Amino acid sequence: MCLTASHKNASFDLLEALSVRTDSVARRITEHTECVSGAVVVATCNRFEAYIDFDEPLTSAQAVALEATADAVAAASGIDAAILRQSLEVHSGQDAAEHLFAVAAGLESVVVGEGEIAGQVRRSLERAREEGTTSSDLERLFQRASQTSRGIKNRTPLGRAGRSIVRLALDLAESRISDWSATTVLLVGTGAYAGASLAALRDRGVTDVSVYSPSGRGVRFATKHDMDNVSSTDFARLAASVDVIVTCTTANGHVIDAELLQRGRLEAHAASTDAAATVTPIGVVAAASGSAAAHAAAPSGPNAGTDVSAGTGLSTGTGLDGATLDAADGCPVDHDARAQLVIDMGLPRNVDPDVQTVRGVELLDLETIRIHAPLEELQATDEARKIVSRAARKFSDVTDEQSVSDAVVALRSHVFDLLEDEIQRAAGRGDDGETARALRHLTGVLLHTPTTRAKDFARAGEAQKYRDAIETLFGISVDGLASAAEDRAVAEDAATRGEATA
Repeated sequence: MCLTASHKNASFDLLEALSVRTDSVARRITEHTECVSGAVVVATCNRFEAYIDFDEPLTSAQAVALEATADAVAAASGIDAAILRQSLEVHSGQDAAEHLFAVAAGLESVVVGEGEIAGQVRRSLERAREEGTTSSDLERLFQRASQTSRGIKNRTPLGRAGRSIVRLALDLAESRISDWSATTVLLVGTGAYAGASLAALRDRGVTDVSVYSPSGRGVRFATKHDMDNVSSTDFARLAASVDVIVTCTTANGHVIDAELLQRGRLEAHAASTDAAATVTPIGVVAAASGSAAAHAAAPSGPNAGTDVSAGTGLSTGTGLDGATLDAADGCPVDHDARAQLVIDMGLPRNVDPDVQTVRGVELLDLETIRIHAPLEELQATDEARKIVSRAARKFSDVTDEQSVSDAVVALRSHVFDLLEDEIQRAAGRGDDGETARALRHLTGVLLHTPTTRAKDFARAGEAQKYRDAIETLFGISVDGLASAAEDRAVAEDAATRGEATA
C-alpha cells in the first residue's frame, strides 16, 4: 500500500513541512502496529510517499496504514495528524506498484521524465535497509521499479532528453539571461543536485561558477569540479555580487535572505571604495578640483549650482563607483541597471522569500517552477505508461502467485511424503522399480491440476479460498508446514556453520 502527498494533490507549504525530519518515519510506521511488516519512505522536493507492507490481508488495511503513517509523520514533523489524513492519497495492490513504477520513471514528476527521481527511489530503499524497515515484498517492489525505470529510459525518448527540474529552472531563466557565457554564478550546496546544476550551467556555456557549502564541504567539491570555493567570510559579499545564485543544499533554515544580500552589497561597496581610495587618490583630488572649476564657470541664474560634477563621470547622489544610492536602504547598487536572479532548488526552502523585497532581485523557487512546468510530451509519455502498466501487472501476478506458493509447497510435500511411504512398502515386497516409476508418474499427473488452479485462484484474488480448500480436503496446516520447513532450514544452516567452524 502507498500513501502519497505530491505536487499534484498537496500544497507547496505542506510538502515543504513534510521534507523536514522524515528520517525516522519508516521506523515509526513499523513500530505503530504489529500487522505492519515493512515500510519504505520516499521523500523528495515534490513528494512524500510511504510504502507499507502488511503481514496478512486486512479488511481495515487502508485505515490502519493511514493512521500509522499520519501518526508517524506527525510525530516526526509536528504537522497535525488530521491534516495529514486529509492530504494523503491512497494506492493499494497493483495500483501501488504502478504508481511507484511511474514515480521512478519520472512520469509523476513536475518535469515529466526527469532523471533524478530514479536515484532518489533507489536511495530510499537503501535507507530502509539500513534502518531495518524493509521487507522481502518491498525489496522486490522497489527493485522492479528501478528495472522498469531503466527500461523506459532505454526504450522511449523520455530518457534521452536530459530532463531535470534543474534544467527546467534554467530554461525559465533564459528570458532573464542574455549571455550565459558572461554570467557569474554562485552555487550553494555540494550534493547530487549541485552536481546536476553545475553540469546544466556548463552546458549553457557558463564558465564563472563558484561554490559555497554551509556544511563546509565546498573545498572538496570545488577541487573535484575545478572551480573556486567561497569561504563563510566572503559569502555575503559574493552572493550580492554575482548575476545568478543557485541554491540546492539540505541545510536547515534559510541560507540566503534579504539581510544577507543587503549586507553583502554594503561590503562590496566598501571594498570597492577602499580600492579606489588606495589606488587613485590623485584622480579623486583632480576630479574634485575639476568639479570646483566647473562650478565656478557655471552660469548664474536658474541653472546655477545644478551641475556639480561636470567632467568627473559622477552624478549627484552617487557613490565613488558611480552607483545610485538607494535612499530607502542605503544600498550602493544601481538596481535599475543590474538585476540579480536567485534560483532556489531547496525543499525546505534555502532562500527566504523576503529577498524579493531587495530591489533588483528576482526569486525563482520550486513553487514557481511547478506552475510553469511544460505539458507532457504525449506520445513518449503514453509509451512509457504502457511499459509501466505491463510491469505492474506482471509484478502483481508474481505477487499473487507467491501468496499461494506456501500452500502449493505444503500440498506437494504432503503428497510426496505419502508417495515415499508407498514406494518403501513396494520395495519391501520386492518390487523391481516399475511400481515406483508408475506411482511417481501418477503423483505428477494428480498434482498438475491443483498446482495450476493455485495460480488461477491467486490472480483472481482468492488465494485464501485455495488455502482453506487444501486444509479442508487434506487436513494440511499450511502455516504449520511452512513454519516446520523454516525451522528445518534454520537448523540445517546452524549445522552447516558448526561444521565449518569445527
